[in-house]
Amino acid sequence: MSLIENIYGRTGRVGAFLLKRRHDRLNAPKPETLKEHVIAWVRTIVWSLTVVTIINGLALASFVVPTGSMESTVLAGEFLFVNKFVFGPSTPQIVPFVNMPLPYYKLPPVIKPEQGDVIVFVFPGNREVVKPAAFEYYLKRCVAVAGDVLEIRRGRVFVNGKEYGLPENAQFMGWTPEQRAMVCEADRSSTFPAGRGYTRDDYGPIRIPKQGDVIQLTAENFNEWAVFIGREGHEVNADLRTIDGKPATSYTVKRDYVFGMGDNRDNSLDSRFWGFIPEEDVVGTPMVVYWSLPVETPDGRKLTLTQRLKNIRWSRIGTIIR
Repeated sequence: MSLIENIYGRTGRVGAFLLKRRHDRLNAPKPETLKEHVIAWVRTIVWSLTVVTIINGLALASFVVPTGSMESTVLAGEFLFVNKFVFGPSTPQIVPFVNMPLPYYKLPPVIKPEQGDVIVFVFPGNREVVKPAAFEYYLKRCVAVAGDVLEIRRGRVFVNGKEYGLPENAQFMGWTPEQRAMVCEADRSSTFPAGRGYTRDDYGPIRIPKQGDVIQLTAENFNEWAVFIGREGHEVNADLRTIDGKPATSYTVKRDYVFGMGDNRDNSLDSRFWGFIPEEDVVGTPMVVYWSLPVETPDGRKLTLTQRLKNIRWSRIGTIIR
């Protein structure tokens, strides 16, 4: 009886198959010609990409923090490991290294995002855009979930009437009252929803949409909800007040949403400016910083790669994200 047959009797078909594959691989003839070497390298690269893509979709992914909107919880230029399993593993969403989006299927989440969670999600697009031009991941803190009523008063966040205190490392810009008044006045034409005139410091009250909610549509508010309804997969004509070509006086929400804000409250473009985040587009939560490079100098000058490598933030490596 051969070794493979002997083990087959002990471990069954799966064990025998795996052992045979290993036996064949170890005893395969070594490539000798240039063509054989090229084929062997291509197979290795394809196999590696396949494994990375599967892991990236199902369990663990790497994320680079692009901006300082979450300082000082995480810093621009930090590399994070992201737990994708907790909010619902999915088939691969992008091709690694080239950031090419793929059609994907997401499994039900183990748990849903909660207030206070730092979340990585698919960017829904700027306020006036139904579908963004590029596929991007963003990082913010979830401050309210579907069904909550959120209000910001003079920079203080209230959810369902109860103040949501600042996260441990949250920060504001050192603006004078006059500077803050000027910035907030400019916000009125750029915050979400269009036409409400909210500012970063005074926002809402607004209900975070929940599946099954019915939004009453009027001549006054139809334009406010046009992009939101379009993002749920409908053709919307705000001028004619139609959805999918039919006159509409109400709309039933199809999905649950969350509201994200940056911990760097004054230096963050977030849900205050581009709207709600579909819960199904929340892909994970960061766990730990595994590499940290500065992006620019304190006065805003971009650093070269050599300069970045000379200033590795060693003290940040291993930082747990909360």
